[in-house]
Amino acid sequence: MLRVLVFCLATLIGVPAFAQSATTLRGTVEAVAPDGASFTAHARSGEPATVRLKTDTRFVAVIAADLKDVKEGAYIGVAAVPDGDDGLKALEVHIFPESMRGVGEGFRPFDLAPRSSMTNGSVTAHVDAVAGPQVTVSYKGGSQTIRIDSTTAIVAFAPADKAELKPGVAIIARGAKSADGVIDATSVVIGRNGLTPPM
Repeated sequence: MLRVLVFCLATLIGVPAFAQSATTLRGTVEAVAPDGASFTAHARSGEPATVRLKTDTRFVAVIAADLKDVKEGAYIGVAAVPDGDDGLKALEVHIFPESMRGVGEGFRPFDLAPRSSMTNGSVTAHVDAVAGPQVTVSYKGGSQTIRIDSTTAIVAFAPADKAELKPGVAIIARGAKSADGVIDATSVVIGRNGLTPPM
């Protein structure tokens, strides 16, 4: 199960090469097929979509976390956008389990918002500044200091399975889109307890 969690999250936020050949669907489950082999969803962008599940599709749950969980030494991923002169403002913080330390380490562009970036690394400083808390995320070859405010989503991850796919559940599915427009999911991230995965 641990390997499943690592692979699923890596395909979403840690392996840029995979992202070049995959489609990402962010949306809400509308209906699950009686045989459990597929589901229909309403994408955040408004259009309907169908996702096909395979025997090797990986599932992971996103669960709510808090700023107090962003401790020095923790391995995290931070999606951010430019904030003033050379600064970054966090859109979301992902707290990884210790088993995922090192996954996707570094600083790179991200597709969450225009000019957004993703920084994966260890928290080496956590300070309260006048403009709000700031964390310094260090990785091999550099570091980024990123401001967090009340709008920043903070989440952690847990193993999941397809039994959690039900109407109304928010998901992020990733996989190749076939000729018929259906996404053959390699991984599905599930928002647990009504949470919308912020990635």
